[in-house]
Amino acid sequence: MSDLPTPGTPQPAYQQNPYQAPPSALEPVLRPRGVRRWLPLAAAIVVVGGSALGMLGYLGWNLGPQAFTIGLITAFLPVPVLISVFLWLDRYEPEPPKLLVGCFLWGAFPATGLALLVNSFASGRFGLIELPDTVVATVVAPFIEEIGKALGPLLILWFRRREISGITDGIVYCGLSGVGFAMVENILYLGGHGYYAGNEQWGPYSGAQLVFGMFLGRILISGFAHPLFTSMTGIGIGIAARSANGWVRWCAPLGGLFLAMILHGSWNLMATLSAEISPFFFLYGYIAVMVPVFLSMIGIALWVRAREGRLSLKVLPAYAAAGWLTPPEVAALGTLARRHAARVWAKRVAGDPGRKAMRDFQYAATRLALVRDGMNRGLDELPEQHARSAGEERALLGAITAARAVFVGRDPQTPRAFFDGASYRMAFPDGVTRTVPAPAEPVVPVPIVLPAAPVHPAYPAVAAAYPGAPGYPGAPGYPGAPGYPAAPGYPAAPQQPYPPRQY
Repeated sequence: MSDLPTPGTPQPAYQQNPYQAPPSALEPVLRPRGVRRWLPLAAAIVVVGGSALGMLGYLGWNLGPQAFTIGLITAFLPVPVLISVFLWLDRYEPEPPKLLVGCFLWGAFPATGLALLVNSFASGRFGLIELPDTVVATVVAPFIEEIGKALGPLLILWFRRREISGITDGIVYCGLSGVGFAMVENILYLGGHGYYAGNEQWGPYSGAQLVFGMFLGRILISGFAHPLFTSMTGIGIGIAARSANGWVRWCAPLGGLFLAMILHGSWNLMATLSAEISPFFFLYGYIAVMVPVFLSMIGIALWVRAREGRLSLKVLPAYAAAGWLTPPEVAALGTLARRHAARVWAKRVAGDPGRKAMRDFQYAATRLALVRDGMNRGLDELPEQHARSAGEERALLGAITAARAVFVGRDPQTPRAFFDGASYRMAFPDGVTRTVPAPAEPVVPVPIVLPAAPVHPAYPAVAAAYPGAPGYPGAPGYPGAPGYPAAPGYPAAPQQPYPPRQY
């Protein structure tokens, strides 16, 4: 049974002041300490920093200051747009900024450095046996480049699997790695094959024309290519992160990586055939293959993003039945539109602190749904992993209570009430407190049907609904009185609250 706070225990400082917003981020529990904690970070900094110096030095030395500067500026122009798209996709449960930045930098420098070394080596060796460079472009480059881009997200899956909550996160991490790779590669093409080559042969005007033409082709028309290819690996990583099956954990990333290599190789083959035979090869392949794949990927990304909202509606009703949440609060988490409406309401009744607290409330509730779903799936195999999930669950419930205290009770149009998991204790205008059953369909902002709370042995049975939560007083006659029992039919968890591993 989860070790939840008991009534009467002293509240943390941020809970004692209902106008003080709670911490915006929860520190993970049971995090490795000492050398084990800092060694992977130090190794990543050394690898990324060293490769960044190497790649920037290589490009600056070979292209010259002028061509390098022009290539850098033009290659960077689409980067903010592409990053904004992936951040927009990751709105339900935003990922840690340091991991997002790390994936972008990994794709920009270690992945490009690895690709440059391997492709150059393969081109030299294939030249000795009189194989054309097209073999490197269509076979070697897709293989090594997709491995290089995927290594960063795969390291997150290996060391920080809990940070990947599904396919959306996998797409975001791998997509940002692809954006970083494309940026540095475009510096080479726009600055080297574009301005530098044109300026050397015909002067700066011709160099500028080549840069403009390459910008249209490589960025405006096909700027999505590298993020799209690597997103296939991201789908596999997301599936592996939420599966308790050992075979799925290994095969899903490999399958996604293989699909990314096929798409990348097909793209390079179309470009090769277009240059050597007819430009219509690229045109036909672009319209018939890449555009449908791109549009399909957009649909998949939007569908899996909406799943996080559906997961909240599926998992959190059990916490409402135990009294930790109210049915309208659960219903308001189902879509981004409802979440936005809740933040607008919180700002109206409690100002900017209320809006920030509602954002923290929504993040904690979404994270709680993901943690509980992982516990139900049996993702935790070791006792320390079980303890970490239980600790994170307790911390998230505390964060939800603290965030609620900032905005609840501020709306004068809302009567004071207390929800015990089955009914509301509401204060009526005549001063009498009455018990009102919860409606079957919460109105947020239209009647929403919530699923029944599942009777699952892994869910916590909460004896205290809102244990001493400041800013959420009980109605008169029930002043802050915790101790309402858990909903009938919602049994206490046994000594081992974790379900058997599911295959």
